[in-house]
Amino acid sequence: MDIAIDDLNVQHNIEARRFEIHYGADMARLEYRLQPSAIVYTHTVVPPALEGHGIAARLAKEALDYARDNGLAVVPLCPYVADYIAKHPEYADLVAPKE
Repeated sequence: MDIAIDDLNVQHNIEARRFEIHYGADMARLEYRLQPSAIVYTHTVVPPALEGHGIAARLAKEALDYARDNGLAVVPLCPYVADYIAKHPEYADLVAPKE
């Protein structure tokens, strides 16, 4: 299966507190908890049928851009988001200091 990642829309589902990408019957998502001045990224799920196409990276980028645009510090509890930040240092300034 060949997926044109640039053609997929990331939807911000505020009610469910997650960023989503829908492809056919499948949905990939990055879940979060919102705090007063920070956003905690907790879990990324990509269905097996969608793995290996850069969908998790697309979700992480969108979620981190959202944090920046809204002046929120990021708490990357999700290992994927933490790894994405490590590989993309332009987002390192968003990470909330450890208490």
